This record gives sequence, C-alpha cells and structure tokens, in this order.
Amino acid sequence: MIVPMCADHEDCHGHHGHSHAPADFGRAFAVGVTLNAAFVILEVTFGLFGHSLALIADAGHNLGDVFGLLLAWAATAWARRAPTAQHTYGWRRSSILAALCNAGFLLVSVGVIAWEAARRLRNPAPVEAHTMIWVSAAGIAVNTITALMFMAGRKGDLNVRAAFLHMASDAVISAGVAVAGVAIAFTGWLWLDPVVSLILVIVIVSGTWGLFRDSVGLAMDAVPSGIDVAGVREYLLGLPAVVDVHHLHVWGLSTSETALTAHLVLNGNLEDTAPPGSVNHELSERFGIGHATLQFEMAGQTECPDRECHTSGV
Repeated sequence: MIVPMCADHEDCHGHHGHSHAPADFGRAFAVGVTLNAAFVILEVTFGLFGHSLALIADAGHNLGDVFGLLLAWAATAWARRAPTAQHTYGWRRSSILAALCNAGFLLVSVGVIAWEAARRLRNPAPVEAHTMIWVSAAGIAVNTITALMFMAGRKGDLNVRAAFLHMASDAVISAGVAVAGVAIAFTGWLWLDPVVSLILVIVIVSGTWGLFRDSVGLAMDAVPSGIDVAGVREYLLGLPAVVDVHHLHVWGLSTSETALTAHLVLNGNLEDTAPPGSVNHELSERFGIGHATLQFEMAGQTECPDRECHTSGV
C-alpha cells in the first residue's frame, strides 16, 4: 500500500492566507536604480570630458548594475504573484532567470571593456586625473549607500545577494579608480588608466562568475548551494520506522525558496513514524527547505526501478 502524504500542509491545501513571497525590497531597488542611473550619466560625461577609460569602464559596469537591478526588481514583483491554473508555482522562477540574464550581460560587457583597455595599453591617451578622483569619490558614496540597503537580505535570496555584491564591489572599484587618478596626477603614467580598467575586468568577472554559476545551477534544478543533501537523507533515514529513502530530489523554486520530494519506505504502520508536519518543520529549520512533499510506502509492497532506487543521490 502506498500512502502519499504532503509535508507542507499549506501547499497541500492551497495558498489562501499563506504567502511564500520573498521579502519586499522595492524601495531599495527604486533608490538603487535611481542613484546608479544618475551616477552612470555622471561617469560617462566626465569620462568623455577627462578622456578616462577607467571612468567609462566603470560606467559600463554600473549600467549593467542598473539593468540588473531593474531585472531583479521586476523578478521580485513577479515572484509575489499568486499561482494560477497555468502557473501552479506562480512566477517564482523569474528571479532565477533575472539572475542568469544579469550575469550574462555583465560577462559580455566586461569583454568589451577588456578589448578597449588592451587597445589603450598600446596607444595610451591623456586623462584628466582630478576628474577621475572626484567622480570616483562620488561613486564610492553611491555604491556604499546602495549596498547597505541590500545587506540585510543578502543571505536568503540570490537576487538580493547579487545586488549587494555588485554594489559593494563597485564601491571598491570606485576606490581603485580614485587611487589610479591620484597616481596619474603625481606620476603622469597614462598606462595606469587601462591597467586599472583591466583590474576592474578581473574583479567584475570574479564576482559575476559565482552568480552565473549559481543561477545556471538553479535554472537546471541543481541543489541550491548550502543544502546538505547527504544530511537530509541521513535525517530522513533516522526517522522512526523508516528503512529506506528513494526518489529524493531537492531543487530551487526560486532564488530564495527550496523544495524537496522523497519516498520514505516504512517497516511498519504510518502511525509509527514522525508526523509529516514535524518532519516539514525540521527540514525547514535544519536545512532551509520550506516546501517538502513526502510519499510513504510500506516495505515489500512497492516496486521501484533500479535506476531510481539504487543510484547515488536519488
């Protein structure tokens, strides 16, 4: 006899009165987009005026951040939409697509910056060092303020973490451009401008690659980072009367929510094991899995394909 049970009581009986929506960072996104869009215009204007590739390169990165913030903002709003008959999970995975698009856009933009920096290394152009310094100082302020607004939610949502990391790294990058401006003012070494641009490229790629890797993983239903599947299996096997676990799957519903399904084989009656509600609570508290669906089966009364039952990890 197979007895299907759902460990997430709210999901089993509908979503009425219960929200799985991510935290609302609408105000932070609005302020961040406004500040960074204004700063992009400032950087491009003074970068062209001062012939500074470093400023223009940083403006390109900040433009990518504006685009990324807009995507993340829209995805956050979409993720809060109620499920429908056609989209039974709602639009939660839009946050994953937003993170993936954001990472891809940034990786393409840094390729263009690197190409131009290499050209400037061969043919250095004069720059206005004092312009670099003052505009970069403004960038430090803008990016630090924006990063602080996302600090509280950076651990629970890939979108918010991306916003925080981009803004925090931008503050450091702006500081690097300011240092380059000071060095050029004192030494006259024009090659520092494209060199700083290449350093910016390395910093951007290193920060973006993790976002790209995580968002691709979530898009492919990989186990979200930080989830210990082996620990989850060990916990489930340790439940009273549970003798086997198979069809164990863990994936991200969005950038902030994790789901699990599993078949638990019982050597006894259903009443002999822990109630699904308590199992769901433990999975949420110990492993960060908020949507767990468990199916209970009686030992010796179920058939399971070898591939699903005996392959490691399922």
